[in-house]
Amino acid sequence: MKVDGRHYRSIWRDQERDRVRIIDQRWLPHEFRIAELDSLDAFATAIRDMWVRGAPLIGATAAYGIAVHMTSDARDASLEEAGKVLFETRPTAVNLRWAIDRCARILEPLPERERAGAAMRLADEIADEDIEINRRIGVHGLEIIRQIARTRPDGEPVRVLTHCNAGWIATVDWGTATSPMYQAHDAGIPVHVWVDETRPRNQGALTSWELGSHGISHSYIVDNAGGHLMQRGLVDLVVTGTDRTTADGDVCNKIGTYLKALAAHDNGVPFYVALPSPTIDWTVRDGVQEIPIEERDGSEATHVMGLSADGSLGQVQVSPKGAESANPAFDVTPGRLVSGLITERGVCEASRTGLARLFPEFDAPSRAAVRDG
Repeated sequence: MKVDGRHYRSIWRDQERDRVRIIDQRWLPHEFRIAELDSLDAFATAIRDMWVRGAPLIGATAAYGIAVHMTSDARDASLEEAGKVLFETRPTAVNLRWAIDRCARILEPLPERERAGAAMRLADEIADEDIEINRRIGVHGLEIIRQIARTRPDGEPVRVLTHCNAGWIATVDWGTATSPMYQAHDAGIPVHVWVDETRPRNQGALTSWELGSHGISHSYIVDNAGGHLMQRGLVDLVVTGTDRTTADGDVCNKIGTYLKALAAHDNGVPFYVALPSPTIDWTVRDGVQEIPIEERDGSEATHVMGLSADGSLGQVQVSPKGAESANPAFDVTPGRLVSGLITERGVCEASRTGLARLFPEFDAPSRAAVRDG
């Protein structure tokens, strides 16, 4: 997508300098900064400390991290070390493990002298695949928005609520939940997006920054406003992303997603989840019982980053001094609360049967870990 008229990916390889660069999201939406990652430790830090975030982008970043590490040390032990270091950065998003496993499967059989080049080509391939997957998610999600638009009075927008940032900076490009919004806007279908602030870390501000850059009408709202808007009939559709989806259709996403699903269910508002297939964990069935929920530093809840009156960027504390904070980063929405899963292959019911219809090659215990290499 574009920033100030120039197209960017959230992660890319500078072909001239053969360096990997990212949009450093710690400073958004207030400052647009680019960082260069040149070592395994730098990639691990970028993932762990959320210079990059969003399950698809984390997976692509891990692939580039392995590729860069292979240029300095391509031994078997080094490949294993890279996978271990990167895997330990974020335990919830399944794309991280998927990318690491895919790299290991492709690179391990190769002679050491061939690994660096093959690893970089594979990372480029994973990034390109992510873009196409998300574009196709948008195509299928667009049809849902188009159908709702037909029921709206002429000229009235389709009102979409979203939670967290499942936009293009959470992927390599397009985004998951936002891809249908971009495509609807580009097709001339009026939309208005209710953007949850999504504390902690206020990732909704990233969504607002994205949508504003693309010219899409939206309102930035506090997390607790969603249920009220649904009660008043001001929400036509909820679309979120996901960091991990179980084989039975349970959805693990940013903390607060479950509450939005409950409010949507109570008010008869369709609740859809947009997900690329690498986000499906075919080894897990019960999301509440089996998905590890990342507990992040409490300072994310007690402090916020923002602009002061003089325009300087800094952190301020909003909690009482010394107050303890718990900070679970994700929650799980049972599949029974999800109207449908929007994937690159189409829209399906949030169930094992629904997912198996679109992805039959994965619907067997003996093939649970098999991925298209």
